Amino acid sequence: MQKVLSAAILSAITLTSVSAYSAQCTNETWNRVMERGKVVVGVKADYKPWGYRNESGELVGMEIDMAKDVAATMGVELELVPVQSSNRMQFLEQGKIDMMIATMSDRKDRREIVGIVQPNYYTSGTNVMAPKALALKEWTDLSGKPVCGKQGAFYNKIVEERYDADIVAFTGNAEAKQALRDKKCIAWVYDDSSIMADLASGNWDDFEMPMQTEDDNPWGLAVPKDELNCVFGKFMSGMQYNWHQSGALIELEKKWGIQATSYLEKQNQRFGDWLAE
Repeated sequence: MQKVLSAAILSAITLTSVSAYSAQCTNETWNRVMERGKVVVGVKADYKPWGYRNESGELVGMEIDMAKDVAATMGVELELVPVQSSNRMQFLEQGKIDMMIATMSDRKDRREIVGIVQPNYYTSGTNVMAPKALALKEWTDLSGKPVCGKQGAFYNKIVEERYDADIVAFTGNAEAKQALRDKKCIAWVYDDSSIMADLASGNWDDFEMPMQTEDDNPWGLAVPKDELNCVFGKFMSGMQYNWHQSGALIELEKKWGIQATSYLEKQNQRFGDWLAE
């Protein structure tokens, strides 16, 4: 009788836990997307080659291709909404977008606001682009000097406090880089991945990325926080897992002329099919 009672109690606890979990998952955003037949994804429009406008004004880039794959897999249409570092989380909180793939670093404070889905799909670190003529070598060379930055970027404060740089923040990357050309600052602090893409474009031949990259940080796509452990979050987790396993992200790097990252190679090996030849 005691064994039967214990089993009954355990069963009741399990059912209660499942019921409570189900009650938490309203799947509001997922259901809305499926009902209207369209997913609205927040992406960058000024972060070449991950998300930017081509000569025709069309949003293109690596993350736009990822968003297209999400919509195709869900069987719905895709609407792209340009977001900035300063407003992307607010857009998701306010329901202006259903999810975002917008070059966002995965940080503890951000996980308290939006549902950052695992495994992370990319990574980058902090560096600067500066005129070769200045011959900057060390991060300490920024001390007391004006350094252009992008509003909302977490590393602005780090570089300011760690190296006593005077950060001059702009709303967009284009404005920040133009200020660098106009000699309003001695360097532009940003993700090393984006800087490498600029230097490889042929439009910045008089500039370089002279510092040792610091604070390497994974990127995270996000769904509404309430749906992180529900259908939407689990679906996007599966998407990222498949991208790593298949090598799709490595292929997108090649397509968009991005310097290969060891992170994607390691993830591809980590999640690869051990029986595959």
